Amino acid sequence: MAPLDAARVHELVEIRLRQNQLRYTKGRETVVDVLFRSGHPLPISEIERLAPELPRSSAYRHLLDLQGVGAVRAVTSAGDFTHFELSEDLTEHHHHLICLRCGSIRDVAPSHEFEEVVEQAVLQLTKKTDFEALSHSLDIMGYCQNCR
Repeated sequence: MAPLDAARVHELVEIRLRQNQLRYTKGRETVVDVLFRSGHPLPISEIERLAPELPRSSAYRHLLDLQGVGAVRAVTSAGDFTHFELSEDLTEHHHHLICLRCGSIRDVAPSHEFEEVVEQAVLQLTKKTDFEALSHSLDIMGYCQNCR
């Protein structure tokens, strides 16, 4: 599936909010726009830097609302570093490389062959427990180039 453009992402987020009796306010739109333009998970400090007109408390509130409707997800690394990104159905499927020292998170898009192996492994694991898997995520923990 090809990544969505900004206009379509905003449209889908607005629909999700309305389905939950929430408005697509300027603040929520700003948060979505910052996350879309970044193309990778951001900590709240970076969201604040990229949208200085948005107070941190408001940014957190908007992020919670957007998480609640499935438009944003939180990615937490060691040391309680929380980063935020748009949900995969608004972007594209990917995994994360998470640094245990500095907390940086890097998106990585695996090959089709890699995803087939992971899907088979998920199928084997869920079959044993009669669990219906809808999606998966893979976070690889280690040290980034700067922290090694």
